[in-house]
Amino acid sequence: MDDTIQLTLEQQFSLRSFETQVARMSHEQAQDFLIKLYEQMMMRETMYRHFLKHQWGIDSSPNL
Repeated sequence: MDDTIQLTLEQQFSLRSFETQVARMSHEQAQDFLIKLYEQMMMRETMYRHFLKHQWGIDSSPNL
């Protein structure tokens, strides 16, 4: 049994569209895009951590 996570058809289509957009970018545009994408990934990670801490009741601020 293969437990590998697969992309949905919609995600596969989105990925192909993204590949086309990236292929048309200049080197400078691609670098700028990657920096912004990395920043968004870090922000998403921070939001997930905050959400999970809140959901699990382990917020750093004490409830007095």
